[in-house]
Amino acid sequence: MKTFDQLSVIGLREWIALPELGMVGLRAKIDTGASTSSLHASDIVPFERNGQSWVRFVAHLGTQVQRRHRCEAPVVTMKTIKSSNGQAQTRYVIRTLLALGDRAWSVEFTLACRKTMRYRVLLGSKALVQGQLVVNPGLTYVQDKPLIMVPATLPGDQ
Repeated sequence: MKTFDQLSVIGLREWIALPELGMVGLRAKIDTGASTSSLHASDIVPFERNGQSWVRFVAHLGTQVQRRHRCEAPVVTMKTIKSSNGQAQTRYVIRTLLALGDRAWSVEFTLACRKTMRYRVLLGSKALVQGQLVVNPGLTYVQDKPLIMVPATLPGDQ
């Protein structure tokens, strides 16, 4: 049996933070069948800042108690995603810092309506590869909650 000493183990669900968006204490579901990660967002409005495409949106946090958080981020691209039910949808893609356990790295997220889903954040396989993570699906919340400071202002508010 091969072992992977350089890789960190995570469970099927983990606590994460998105510090550049000012969001901490998010529960994420690990989805190795999805390539790109996804964040629940509504009220998505594209705009331009300094000649670059940006998007303003409301992120929804929590499952029992709903919290709304206004965010802004540069648009990386638009991507057509085929959902598990076979429907194609074009989504905005943003890149932001993901904190999981004692590590942080930049991850691309599609912005999608996930209001009918139990988890507001999905971590796809690209994020797992970039973070050098392996998943033990028999475990949950293996890593400690990220201890990370969040910025006090939105990007571009200087």
